[in-house]
Formats: sequence, structure tokens, C-alpha cells
Amino acid sequence: MRSVSRPLSGLYLIVDRSVGDRAPEEITRGALKAGVRWFQYREKKAARGEIFEVALRLRRMTADFGAVLIVNDHADIAVAADADGVHLGQDDLPLGEARKVVGDRIIGISTHSLEEVREASDKGADYVGYGPVFSTKTKDAGEPKGVEMLARVSQSVSIPVVAIGGVSKENLKPVLDAGAAAVAVASAILIGDISANVSSFLEIIGRNV
Repeated sequence: MRSVSRPLSGLYLIVDRSVGDRAPEEITRGALKAGVRWFQYREKKAARGEIFEVALRLRRMTADFGAVLIVNDHADIAVAADADGVHLGQDDLPLGEARKVVGDRIIGISTHSLEEVREASDKGADYVGYGPVFSTKTKDAGEPKGVEMLARVSQSVSIPVVAIGGVSKENLKPVLDAGAAAVAVASAILIGDISANVSSFLEIIGRNV
């Protein structure tokens, strides 16, 4: 894994303008000030040139705080913007080919089964996102897996497992108790007061360290 100053733990924020209708820069600025240090920039609708320009701005912002920036889907844009890594879905560039593009940068893989988790680990992923743990309207990712399956997945590999899908303040503790290294969150942070939402999550996470 690329050498970064912060381990993958706690809160992993998905920066997505389609959730809460805020610009990625506004989201990132507020979350940085509130204490978030791991970010994934996710953009499904914009042109690649625009995604690159936004990624560049987010890179500058996160660098000022020593925070980690991951770009969703686009390995080449992650490199061009000097992001810390890329996050790939099951239908994106294969992990081995992505490694040729990003070198020692971080590669995360979205997974939805124990088999996919083990395969990603065996092929050299630096972490996996696993879910959806609970039902979610943010993204159609299939049936909820539940915390019991999350616990089994977390115990099956040595790389960090990031729980995603429907994670909220109300169900955060059992997710952490199941062994998730971090929780990837979008709507629970981006809808409403970002600073207050981040503070609530970090308080719960701090009590479970």
C-alpha cells in the first residue's frame, strides 16, 4: 500500500454531489474541518475532464490536512490528480491491470460476497468495501448482508474491511463490533449539517476504539 500518514480506520466519507446536492468542494471542506481524514470522490455523471478537475481541487484541499483521497472508478484520473488511490467495482478495470496503472497507490475493491472479498485480498487489494450491510437508497447494490456476515468477512482476510450501505449513527456500534476497520458513509453525513453529522459519528467511533 502507498505510504499514507493515516491508517484506514473510523470514518470513510463518500463525496458524492448527487447526495444532499452540495458541490464536492463544499462537502470536503466542511468534512475536513470536522475531522474526516479519509475521502472517496465518487462521480457517476460528469465528463471525465470535469472529474479530473474536481479531483485536482480535492487533492489540494485534502493535502493541506494530511488527509487521504481515493478516486472512484478511474485509475488514470487518480494518478493524474496525484490521489492516494482508486476504488474499483466488480465491473471496472481488473485489479491486476489497475495495479499497472496506479503502481503502489492504494486500490480498494467493492465486494458483495465472501468469495469476492477473498479474491480481492488474494489478488492484492489494499482494502475491500463490503456491503450493503443494511438497506440503502444511495446505490442499488443488492440485498442487505447484515452484521453477522460482515463479522465473518472481517475475520476471513487480513486487509481492512470497510462496511458500506445504510450505516447510520443508530447502527454504527454493531458494525464496528463486527470487525469493520471503517465505515463508508454518504447520506448519513451529507444530508443535513455535515459538521454535526461527522461529530456524531466520530464520537461513537471514538468510544469503540
